[in-house]
Amino acid sequence: MYSQFKNKVNKLMKNEDYKRITGNILSLFSLQGLTYLLPLITFPYLTRVLGPEKYGLIAFATAFIAYFQIFTDYGFNLSATREISINREDNVQLSKIFSSVIFSKFLLMIISFIIVSIVIFSIDKFKTNWILYYATFGLVIGNLLLPSWFFQGMEKMRYISILNIITSLLFTVSIFIFVRGANDYLYVPLINSVGAIIIGIIAIRIILKDFKIKLIIPSKEDIKAQLKNGWHIFVSTVAISFYTTSNVFVLGIFASTAIVGYYSAAERIIYMALGLFGPISQSLYPYISSIASKSKQNAANIVKKVTVYMTSFTFIISIVIFFTAGLILNILAGHQFDNSIIILRILSFLPLVVGLSNVFGVLFLFALGYSNRVSRVQAIVGVCYPLLLVPMTYYLKDIGTALSFLVVESIITLLFWKIYRNVINELKICSKE
Repeated sequence: MYSQFKNKVNKLMKNEDYKRITGNILSLFSLQGLTYLLPLITFPYLTRVLGPEKYGLIAFATAFIAYFQIFTDYGFNLSATREISINREDNVQLSKIFSSVIFSKFLLMIISFIIVSIVIFSIDKFKTNWILYYATFGLVIGNLLLPSWFFQGMEKMRYISILNIITSLLFTVSIFIFVRGANDYLYVPLINSVGAIIIGIIAIRIILKDFKIKLIIPSKEDIKAQLKNGWHIFVSTVAISFYTTSNVFVLGIFASTAIVGYYSAAERIIYMALGLFGPISQSLYPYISSIASKSKQNAANIVKKVTVYMTSFTFIISIVIFFTAGLILNILAGHQFDNSIIILRILSFLPLVVGLSNVFGVLFLFALGYSNRVSRVQAIVGVCYPLLLVPMTYYLKDIGTALSFLVVESIITLLFWKIYRNVINELKICSKE
């Protein structure tokens, strides 16, 4: 299967391009192997030491702060990646892009901190655990300092892999040292935040030193340009948050922290599975963006090939999780989380659904410059999603949340596929003309 894929893709790619992309994918898989192994150590430890209640409380705080991570990202993870990819040979332009994005994210982070403070001290549910939410907010600062979009655009993903490994190692060691019982739950977000900030500082230093990038004060026009470029992606990301981050957040409003813990444990396992095909997407996106800037037809042909193999890969993952859900949970979370088995089985179809959504949405539509079509679909579905999520969660609690998540992701994928087919037909017509 691999040799067939190699031969077909080689027809569309230059040999050196194929070697570089394959190298990036293999590098990410090998280097990130440790980042997936370490959570398999800490996840079982935390679920057993903290229990469903404290684990659910941390998950709720993380879901709340995630809104502000999304706000600070503002779509730069895709828009800035595309700009970096196109201008990778121009150091002056790279410095301009890097500086304007970092400064824009800093302003958004300040706004986020103000909003978080207002919420914490205005609502009793948040005021009770104010230290937890401030400790978790450090993730926003770390996210600001870690410019993954720069490394992705430069197709130097090994830097991200190495930094992620360092972060995971620091987190793992610290968890076993400081978290000894349920009362130590505050150390979990604190360790996460401190680690993220340290790694972010290291990443900035690497970019300034190794890539010869200069940090300059951007003009208002540059900042406005970055905000404008990331707008459609930001709208899409916010819409997506309604059916990702909002799941845990809404469940935390209507259910106990223990139930949130049951759902979060199952969702965590699913996200581990989704991470398996992340390196493929991360490595292919900048390349396809670069090819699309010259020939959309060639980029579309590459995506067609990727779709076949991504479908097979994610289908196998979904089937395995569905039939071994009980065993997976007993090994990873312990018998305290037996109530999560049905949730994991419902969510087990997500790797297949999300994998296809990623191919059609990110690798094709975003890379080829059709972000406005994607944003429109996600905005409409995202705005409508609470109409499904809220009543389903209110009446069925974690089961309702899981079913809502699966339904909305399936709808998104089907709509992306429809747009994908329309664009393919448009490109065929244009090529004939």
